[in-house]
Amino acid sequence: MGGFMVKLLLALAAIFGLVISQGNAHAAAAGKKLIIAYAAMNARVCPLWAPRERGLFTKYGFEAEPLFVRGAPTLVAAMASNEIEVGYTGGTAVIGAVASGSDLKVLSALTNRVTYDLVVRPGIKSPEDLRGKKFGVQSIGGTVWMGAILALEHLGLDPERDKISIIAAGDQTVLAQAVASGTIDATVLDGVLSRPLHARGFPILAELDKAKLPILSSSIVVREPYIQKNPQIVEGVLRSVIEGAAFCLSPIQKPITLKILQKYLRISEKDAEEGYKDMVTGLDRKPYAAPAGVTNVVRLMKRTNPKVESVKPETLIDDRILKKIDQSGFIDEIMAKYGVK
Repeated sequence: MGGFMVKLLLALAAIFGLVISQGNAHAAAAGKKLIIAYAAMNARVCPLWAPRERGLFTKYGFEAEPLFVRGAPTLVAAMASNEIEVGYTGGTAVIGAVASGSDLKVLSALTNRVTYDLVVRPGIKSPEDLRGKKFGVQSIGGTVWMGAILALEHLGLDPERDKISIIAAGDQTVLAQAVASGTIDATVLDGVLSRPLHARGFPILAELDKAKLPILSSSIVVREPYIQKNPQIVEGVLRSVIEGAAFCLSPIQKPITLKILQKYLRISEKDAEEGYKDMVTGLDRKPYAAPAGVTNVVRLMKRTNPKVESVKPETLIDDRILKKIDQSGFIDEIMAKYGVK
């Protein structure tokens, strides 16, 4: 069923892309139209949405259609079958696929640390109070689960030793509701969801962004053969996403960025403001994938999938094209152009 849905989504995207690219027949004829898929739906995807809205893909020599695919494993599977050329996703599914023989490479990462807040129900005042409690995550082995385990480690806690029950309860919206209703005692949430709870009296036990816990997230992922055959297009993808990030982070462009967030996330202006705060905090200005983030993901994943221990940062990360772009001065210049500090 998952494969059928991916094919249906891609077919619809292709039809839509054909309509919007009639004025660029040359690019289409040259075979440069890409599907850039993403599996998260939050403000940190703005570096993909802004290039579409501002014509940056065309500026850098190709046509592309960002496409939401529900679930990173589905996205990675579609890349393996060449239905998707470029992925914008976290490290868990990518590392799992590489451990099973996939030729995926991480070219860049726009977020290299855990950015969640650890939110608890009223009455929990210290890390010690989490012993024996229920901790909600989205799914065992997923990115939220990893953020939770890293948060507990940071606080000196171990789920097994301290009898903390890790419960797969649902996505972040469901987790926020579960804490509010008392179904779970703690969880990790993006600021857009943690701040309203905090205003209602739910303590934030740790702001994990300040702890700088390494994790591979929001990565640009491409198969190795595609990089070898299409280095100029891959460079164009990286340049467009870097400029997209600069646009989204630009104080001058904030009103337009808020409109972009409202459009793609289908949220109110107030909620867009909250998402904007998360984005500004979460996006790195120099989008190199951090080896320590890969190491952390591998270390946690091998608890349930021993094969991932074979995945090494030096073979997974291929940042040669990003280094070329950076050494040309492009990243510093584009950030300065948009007033990003």
